Amino acid sequence: MYIYYALGFLVLLLVVGIALYLITARSYESSDTVANSYDEWTQDGILEFYWGEHIHLGHYGSPPQRKDFLQAKADFVHEMVKWGGLDKLPPKTTVLDVGCGIGGSSRILAKEYEFEVMGVTISPKQVQRATELTPEGVTAKFQVDDALALSFPDNSFDVVWSIEAGPHMPDKAKYASEMMRVLKPGGILVVADWNQRDDRALPLNFWEKPLMRQLLDQWSHPAFSSIEGFSELIAETGLVAGEVVTADWTQETLPSWLDSIWQGIVRPQGLIEFGFSGFIKSLREVPTMLLMRIGFSTGLCRFGMFRALKSDSVAQSRETARSQVVKA
Repeated sequence: MYIYYALGFLVLLLVVGIALYLITARSYESSDTVANSYDEWTQDGILEFYWGEHIHLGHYGSPPQRKDFLQAKADFVHEMVKWGGLDKLPPKTTVLDVGCGIGGSSRILAKEYEFEVMGVTISPKQVQRATELTPEGVTAKFQVDDALALSFPDNSFDVVWSIEAGPHMPDKAKYASEMMRVLKPGGILVVADWNQRDDRALPLNFWEKPLMRQLLDQWSHPAFSSIEGFSELIAETGLVAGEVVTADWTQETLPSWLDSIWQGIVRPQGLIEFGFSGFIKSLREVPTMLLMRIGFSTGLCRFGMFRALKSDSVAQSRETARSQVVKA
């Protein structure tokens, strides 16, 4: 009998969550929409409580294995370091973390690899929280900055690093060109992003279009690029030496979506910490996470990895650069 009550309660919660989801969309309007959303998420502390210092997906191995949710997120950073070849770089390597969130990745890069990291985000509250979480002596600093108009001079950093910031960028070409611009000649660009299937090869069908619309509108995303499309934009900056290398980490990161929902069940102390209003805010995110799981598991969405080396010469033509895009 009790199991029926429990199932009924879960169904009720899901219905409430869907209702909140439908009436409280966060459609992208401008960069202010993104900044305000992250300010709110950072200030109430709920996202940090459940997702920890890393506001990005986790890496569960290949093939994926059961893993602690927060550990998978830290593992993602180390896997990205290895995939990008950054583990071979010396201490004091300068890194720009674009879309740094509350600084989880920046702190790992500074503490465990001894890099000198500058994290930038459009959210003042994230900068404040990232600074609070960074111990004295850790070589990571943070500032408010716009990824589409970075305040740094050309050729400023040995590495430019970005995790899951691209979906918030209305101008993907400018996003690519700004990251390449501030990278030193010979420096490494390494990016991880949510992407959609390349609809030039296979257009979105009747159910994929409304699903993608919801994924964009619920979390202040103007658009997702495809892995192929964003690779081309990086190459077309004319600043790439050799080839733009890509990889698809969809399977390695896929368990994150259900694990993120599961955190609300295995950590009920959040209800005490944030009260009923916090519980309602958390519940509102569940339908989006379920839709993300559907999108990534059906091939509508893909988790893309991108690596490029900046050329010592800017004379490389765009047409030549386009031909050098390859898949890892």
